[in-house]
Amino acid sequence: MRAEIICVGTELLLGDIINTNASWLARELATVGVSVYKHLVVGDNHNRLIVAIKNALEDNDVVICTGGLGPTQDDMTKEALAQACQLDMAQNPEALSWLEERFNRNGYRLTENNYRQALFPEGAIPLYNPNGSAPGCKLEYDNKVIYLLPGPPREMQPMFYEFIKPYLESKSDGVLRSVNMRIIGVGESSAEEMAKEIINKQSNPTIAPYAHFGELSFRITAKAEDEKKAYDLIKPVINDIEKIFGDNIYGFDDDTLEAVVIKELQNKRLTFAIAESCTGGLLSSYIVNVPGSSSVFKEGVITYSNESKIRRLGVNEETLKSHGAVSKEVAKEMAIGIAKTAKADIGIATTGIAGPGGGTATKPVGLVYTAIYYNNCVTVEEHQFNSSREGVRRRSALRLLDMLRRKLKGTN
Repeated sequence: MRAEIICVGTELLLGDIINTNASWLARELATVGVSVYKHLVVGDNHNRLIVAIKNALEDNDVVICTGGLGPTQDDMTKEALAQACQLDMAQNPEALSWLEERFNRNGYRLTENNYRQALFPEGAIPLYNPNGSAPGCKLEYDNKVIYLLPGPPREMQPMFYEFIKPYLESKSDGVLRSVNMRIIGVGESSAEEMAKEIINKQSNPTIAPYAHFGELSFRITAKAEDEKKAYDLIKPVINDIEKIFGDNIYGFDDDTLEAVVIKELQNKRLTFAIAESCTGGLLSSYIVNVPGSSSVFKEGVITYSNESKIRRLGVNEETLKSHGAVSKEVAKEMAIGIAKTAKADIGIATTGIAGPGGGTATKPVGLVYTAIYYNNCVTVEEHQFNSSREGVRRRSALRLLDMLRRKLKGTN
């Protein structure tokens, strides 16, 4: 089956709200073997929405629209669907009763514009919203099916699971399942070259490389009769990619680098602390986003000035004078200092020039040193990141996390 996703709302076109519905729906449709050929965003314009729905119904078996089901005049998705299919609008008594009961239960009364929410194209089946006041609907038309769902994700997603996914599963001749292998430490072009042989011979499963900021992933997707058979097809490809990339693979699917590091520290019952200069607290923020990180993360400090490095971490003033704040010598003393003052098993540190100014011929913008103190030994790496200020900070944080991951695994 082919599908199109139409998201309705001028606020989406203006960028006031990020359109997460399209990506979420596309992923869910893929799991039931439905191929999404197009995403479309349409503002609150009645005529444009009519044209969009007509075109979608001509080209697809399934159309899913989100948004435009509220009580106000700019909520016009149902009316546009009716006109696109040359149907009249009619009040649905069951939907009206549902609205009245819902409003009464919450201590409100229906206003005149709320009655619009009980109007549907003739033949449409109301879909009741457990988390809001806007019912959706399902309409079968010309051997096609179109669903209208509310825009807020917390309302749309439960309705998809209750009303749409079971129907599509009953119509599908198979399932699509994907596994994402997450890789760091290898550039996109290098990774594609390394995996060229298995990419060239792909059929089912398919293999697609995707570049992310500072890392990449291989998405392996298989189509089969059921979930188990799909994963049976995927497993040999995972094994092939593991042989090629080895320890550069840090996780799968929704794994994050910081979560993988935290889990490894927990398994080894080790604590750590962070001293940040150029990253300015970014790395610590990644860590505290991981639930349970407090069991291993003792402390994070931003020692941005030389005085702070001396006072808080015990960096030698002479080291700063001789080598400068951005140097492997200072990075080393920062890592040792944070471990000892925080009484942690491991100390990690960053110092660098994030830019856009501040660079010199010998120490250009993007020069960063990352350091780890562990088992009375310090490892320092020098990097040259060619990126924006934010890019340098993010790449520095990711690189230091990956250093720590490899150190804990004994591969660095």
